[in-house]
Amino acid sequence: MSTYNAPWTRDRVERSVLRVLRWVGIAFFLVITLVPFYYMVMLSLRPIQDLLLRPGSLFVELGNITFSTYREVLAPVSSGGQGFLGFLRNSLLVAGSSMLLALAIAIPGAYAVSRLPFVGRRQVSALFLAVYLFPGIVLAIPMFVVLTRLQLRGSLIGLVLVYIAQTVPVAVYTLRNYFATIPESIEEAGLIDGLGRLGVIRRISLPLALPSIMATGIFVFMIAWNEFLFALLFLVDRREQWTVSLGLSQLSGSVEVSTTVLMAGSVVITIPIVVLFFLTERLLTEGLTSGAEKG
Repeated sequence: MSTYNAPWTRDRVERSVLRVLRWVGIAFFLVITLVPFYYMVMLSLRPIQDLLLRPGSLFVELGNITFSTYREVLAPVSSGGQGFLGFLRNSLLVAGSSMLLALAIAIPGAYAVSRLPFVGRRQVSALFLAVYLFPGIVLAIPMFVVLTRLQLRGSLIGLVLVYIAQTVPVAVYTLRNYFATIPESIEEAGLIDGLGRLGVIRRISLPLALPSIMATGIFVFMIAWNEFLFALLFLVDRREQWTVSLGLSQLSGSVEVSTTVLMAGSVVITIPIVVLFFLTERLLTEGLTSGAEKG
C-alpha cells in the first residue's frame, strides 16, 4: 500500500523556510540580548583578581563568586561605598512621578484631541509630534534659565518638570492614536445609558485603552530612568540628589573604580526596568478591545 506525498509546491517551500527562519531569528536576537547581560552579571560577581587572570572567561567558579561589589555599590559614601541605594531612591521618585503626572496630563489631552471637535484639532495633534522632534540640547538652555529663576535647579522637582515637558507631547500623540481606534458606538451607548463624558472616559475608554496607557507609562518611566543630559545639567552640584544615570557615569569615569564594581552598578540600574517589564507584560500584550463591539 503506497503513501501519497504532496508535491513540494512553492507555497509549501516558502512556509517551511519561513518556519525555520523564524526560530533562527528568535535564537539570534535572544543571543545578542542575553549574552551581554549574562557577561555583565558574571563580571559583577567575579573578584578583580580573577578578572585580571582570565579577562575573557564567560564563567565564574562557584567558589570565587563574591557579592562585595554590590555591597560597595549600594553602601553610602560615608561607609566607603558608592551610594547607589540613594541614587535608586531618587530615580524611582523622579521616574515614577514623571510617569504618573505625564499620564495625568496626556490622557485627557489625548482624548480631547481624538474625540472632541474643536477648531485646529488636526494641527494641534501634529504640533505635539513636532515638539517631540526637537532635540533635547535645544531645550536645555531655556529650561536651565527657567528653572534657575524659579529656584528649582538642583532639585528633583525641577527635574520632574523637565521630564514632563519632554514626554507629554509624545504621550499625547501615542494615546490619541489609540483612543481613535475605540469604536465611537461604544461611547455613544454609554452616553445613551446616562453616563456623562467623564463617566464614559472612566468606565469605558480608559479600560479599553489600558494596554496603550501601560505601554506609554513604561515608555515615560524608561526615559526618566535612563536620561542623562538634563540630570547632569540640573543636579551635577548636588550629589545627594543624583539619579542612577549620574551615578553610573561617575563609576565609568573614575580610574579608582574597578570594572567589577562598574558592572555591579550596571546590573543594579537594569534590574528595575526588567522587573517592571515582566510585571506589566500581560497588560502590554493583551488585546482588551478584542470583541468589544459585536456586529
